Amino acid sequence: MSQDYVNPDYVPEPEKVNTKKGLEGAVIDTSSVSKVNPDTNSLIYRGYPVQDLAENCQFEEVAYLMYKNELPNKAQLKEFESLERSYRDITKENLGVIKALPQKCHPMDSVRTGVSFLGCEDERVWDASPATNYDKAVRLLAKIPTMVAADYRFKKGLDFIPPKKDLSISENFFHMCFGQIPEKEVVKAFDVSLILYAEHSFNASTFTTRVVTSTESDIYSATTAGIGALKGPLHGGANEMVMHMMLEIADPTKAEQWMLDALAKKRKVMGFGHRVYKKGDSRVPTMKKYAQKMADIKNDQKWMQMYESLEKVMVEKKKIYPNLDFPAGPAYYMMGFEIDFFTPIFVMARTTGWTAHIMEQASSNRIIRPLSEYIGAGQRSVQPISERG
Repeated sequence: MSQDYVNPDYVPEPEKVNTKKGLEGAVIDTSSVSKVNPDTNSLIYRGYPVQDLAENCQFEEVAYLMYKNELPNKAQLKEFESLERSYRDITKENLGVIKALPQKCHPMDSVRTGVSFLGCEDERVWDASPATNYDKAVRLLAKIPTMVAADYRFKKGLDFIPPKKDLSISENFFHMCFGQIPEKEVVKAFDVSLILYAEHSFNASTFTTRVVTSTESDIYSATTAGIGALKGPLHGGANEMVMHMMLEIADPTKAEQWMLDALAKKRKVMGFGHRVYKKGDSRVPTMKKYAQKMADIKNDQKWMQMYESLEKVMVEKKKIYPNLDFPAGPAYYMMGFEIDFFTPIFVMARTTGWTAHIMEQASSNRIIRPLSEYIGAGQRSVQPISERG
């Protein structure tokens, strides 16, 4: 039966049927991890505005906040960093699995497979106690960047660069990808992006992880499912599509007309609009600021000039504002990352939000099992094949 099939005999009962397509506006649970504060149009993590966290904290502090509900003091941060850094290595078997994958497979497929294999290696896979799940969450936070960087190197035909234990998460990722650490301003811009991408309430991938967790499956299965959901261009893959769009335009002087033509043709333009934000994504000003810093560092204003032109037309014509993916795409490009690795970087950040939600779901669990309104054929009899003409 086609997914577009609609039973011509179906007549809905207006007082009974109240479907919410895409669960839009449906509140299905409570959470203390994050929310978009409508009064300030600000995304908050455990009560803290994300723009304040981005300016005043490093990514490790925000990861700790996700797991422990409070920002760490110096001693707590040092202990957390020590634990995370001790888990960065991955086994030669896991490394071999990543290297053995088809050269042309998307990096999201590589990291999804790597996380799944990581679950196979953990003998505590069915232990979902709070202490064990926390330990697994930190392991995922530490090992996923290593997997992503390994795949980055392998796809370029280069040797794997092992992680270092004396670098921050952001510094270490640059080291593993490029064999060197860029200037502090670039590392800060990358760190800010991880903080901004770390968490965003019941988005599609986070909800996916909670659904999987609600069945009492394990944290690795839930995270793997989250990666699968994030891969889609309507979710995490949008930052890649933004950069492909900008490369297609190529010339900043052509950006305005390109957008006018795209709107006239009703073409889907990635990087704009958000179901939650109606007055603009509160994360954008911060990420745009650091994308501009990248343009200044690289002495190349092309992408930010294009950004301004595209944004201007979309806002003037449609009153639709950029979301986080719009400045993140060119920022990552100017940092030197290949486009198809933008979403795996998103995974590195969102792992913190996913695992925080996984632990929250597990702490007060009920299996997530919504209903649907059936619109297919009415009940009918099965005829033997000889009588079906």
